[in-house]
Amino acid sequence: MTIRVIHGWRNLPADQRGAAVALGNFDGVHLGHRRVIEDARAAADRLGAPSGVISFEPHPRRYFQPDAEPFRVMTPDQLARALDDLGVERLHLLPFDDEMAQMSDEAFARDVLAGGLGAVHVAAGFDITFGKGRTGSPEALAGYGERFGFSVSVAPRVADPEGLKLSSTAVREALQAGRPQDAAAILGRPFAIAGEVVHGDKRGRTIGVPTANVRLGDYIRPAFGIYAVRVRLPDGRTADGVASLGVRPMFETPEPLLEVWLFDFDGDLYGQTIETELIAWLRPELRFDDLDALRIQIEADARAARKALASPAALC
Repeated sequence: MTIRVIHGWRNLPADQRGAAVALGNFDGVHLGHRRVIEDARAAADRLGAPSGVISFEPHPRRYFQPDAEPFRVMTPDQLARALDDLGVERLHLLPFDDEMAQMSDEAFARDVLAGGLGAVHVAAGFDITFGKGRTGSPEALAGYGERFGFSVSVAPRVADPEGLKLSSTAVREALQAGRPQDAAAILGRPFAIAGEVVHGDKRGRTIGVPTANVRLGDYIRPAFGIYAVRVRLPDGRTADGVASLGVRPMFETPEPLLEVWLFDFDGDLYGQTIETELIAWLRPELRFDDLDALRIQIEADARAARKALASPAALC
C-alpha cells in the first residue's frame, strides 16, 4: 500500500496537514461513500493538495454502545487498503474517545478540521452529522468552512439502478439475510472477513476436509450457514473454497467461527492472515447424525460452491 495512515489530529507536522478530505465513518467504503471520496479527490486535484479521508477508531457506535452486537463491515486495515485502491493518499484515523464524543460541531470544525488537520477542503455526504448530539449538518459544515478557511462540497444521495439502498446498514441487512450478492452490489466488491488462522478441533482432517479457522471478531454476523468463498492468501494468491460460518450445531461451537475448506490447496496457514470473500450463500447450518453423513453433505456443498464460483456473477 502507498496510502499513509495518520493517527491523531494534534501537533501534526506540516507534511501531514493540508489535505482535501472526505469526512465520515466509511465502514465498507460502499458505492455511496465513493461519491464523497471522489469529490475530495477532485478538490485535491483542483487545489493542488493531497487527497485524504477522515474516519474514526473505534467506530462511534462501539464507543456509545460498548455492549452492542458486532456490526463492523471492515477492519481499519481493510479500510486503508480499499482507500488505497481508490487512489487516496492519506487516511486520518482519528481516535473516538471521551474528548471527541463531547466536542461540539463547531469545536470539531474549528479545532480538528481546520486547526489540527489544516484541511483545505471537506467533502461530505448529504446526510452527514457530526459533533456532540450529532448536531452538525451539511449546512452547518458549509458555514464553518467559510468561517475557518476550508471549502465544502456535499454529495447528493447516490441512486442505484437495481433499487438497492447504498448504505452500510443496507450491507449489514443483506448479509444477515443471507444475500451476499446484494451486499457485494452495494459495496462494489464482495464482503470479506480478514483474520488470523487459528487452531480448531481438527475434526475436518478426520474426514479429509482440513479447514482454516478464523474468528469473526467485531464483524457483522452474516446469516449462519454454508458459503461459496474466494480467499486471498498471505502471499497474494487467491483460492476458491467452501466455508461454514456459524456455531456448527453438530458440535456446539462456543462462538461463531468461519471454517474454510480451500479447494486444491496444501499448505500450513496457522498464525497467518487470510481474507475470505463471501460469494454465495448455499444453505443454512444443519445437524447430522454422524461424521459420514457430514462428509457426504460437505462433498455436495463443495460441488455447489464450485458451480457458484464458476458463474459469471462470481467472476466479476
